[in-house]
Amino acid sequence: MTENEFASSDEETTEKEQTPFELTWLSLEPVNYAHILGISPLPGCKFKNIRRNLLQNVEEIKKLGIQDVFIFCTTSELSYYRTPTLIQEYHKQGFEVHHYPFLDGDVPGLDICHQILEDLQTCMDNRRKTLIHCYGGLGRSCVIAACLFLRMDDKMTPEEAIHLVRVARGHGAIQTIKQYNFVYEFRENMSHCHPAREETRHSLSR
Repeated sequence: MTENEFASSDEETTEKEQTPFELTWLSLEPVNYAHILGISPLPGCKFKNIRRNLLQNVEEIKKLGIQDVFIFCTTSELSYYRTPTLIQEYHKQGFEVHHYPFLDGDVPGLDICHQILEDLQTCMDNRRKTLIHCYGGLGRSCVIAACLFLRMDDKMTPEEAIHLVRVARGHGAIQTIKQYNFVYEFRENMSHCHPAREETRHSLSR
């Protein structure tokens, strides 16, 4: 099946058959930061009983005023879930795309995680409305969201960060033991090497 055939299959999904595209806004107020971060499942996904319309979902995201999108799905996943043209559609709509793929149920390396958070914080500091997503918006995306809380507040505990994410996305957020442990590992790593801590906190409270 070609990419064009994948794309055309979106048009065959009637409105009645479509699975709702549910985006959650995560407030960053608990870390004294007046901004929100969007978390969602994969737009346009077609897998088992999930039937979303890619073009409509991307249009919905556009209408919400989102400017930057962080994708944690691998390229193989995008094809498997019948959204191989997702990144192209994002570019067509003028989104800034940040693609940091790592496997479903897994975690990024600490260096990659810090880079993701650096890019996310730049978006936040520039008041750019931002969305992060993986396949379900529960595992990888929520790990990154929890680590973002920890990065923004060096006194927040991993338990508190995980709780905040689960309040927003449900108890299924952060799905595997490896992901759960990674949030603790991230905090431990931050406690040993946190550059210009006071300066960072000051920049976030402006």
